[in-house]
Amino acid sequence: MKPLTEQEIRAAFVNCTKGEAKRLSVPRDLTERPWDDLDYLGWRDPQAPHRAYLVVELDARPRALALRCPSPTSARPPRGMCSMCLTAPAGGVSLMVAPKAGKAGQQGNTVGTYLCSDLACSLYIRGRKDPGAGARLPESLTLEERIQRTVGNIAAFIATVTA
Repeated sequence: MKPLTEQEIRAAFVNCTKGEAKRLSVPRDLTERPWDDLDYLGWRDPQAPHRAYLVVELDARPRALALRCPSPTSARPPRGMCSMCLTAPAGGVSLMVAPKAGKAGQQGNTVGTYLCSDLACSLYIRGRKDPGAGARLPESLTLEERIQRTVGNIAAFIATVTA
């Protein structure tokens, strides 16, 4: 993924208003992110832990989603499989819900999917972050094929939100 600026990220949101995009918390460490190892940029809002954001480059332009998710708790998060990267991280997965874009979203319609709670799919599939024991099933796919699958899953989710 190519490095993005705060302005590019804010302009990329497809399922919130320009005002909401202007007010949301963008990570301050954008220059320090491992951009070469990211298929998408994902983060949780430190001021509102029930909010998360995802930015991916599709058709040579960034597309971003605002997501709602359960706030992290001290209890052990549910162990499940991420729908994007097919990892079952020790940190758990969360059902993340995106308001649909446009009129459907204004009427309260949403779409949900299970994502790694820390939004670190890219790092898990590349082996840059340890998901914990037994969290990745053995696969015969190459790294490039796993990356393509993950990006395809994210693109399909965004297509569902914007449909």
